[in-house]
Amino acid sequence: MQTEPTPEDESKDDFFERLAKLSEEMVAKHGKDFSMGALVLAARWIAENRVGQLKTN
Repeated sequence: MQTEPTPEDESKDDFFERLAKLSEEMVAKHGKDFSMGALVLAARWIAENRVGQLKTN
């Protein structure tokens, strides 16, 4: 039995599509290593509740 996607499901799908496009752009311009590193770093910032905090030197 299939159900209709919820608004939350559709929102998540939209974000995954945006992430996929961004990832493809990063790979095309800077390669796989940079792209994976940037995404892992972003995940780390999320895990550490550091999203939105700008670090300056």
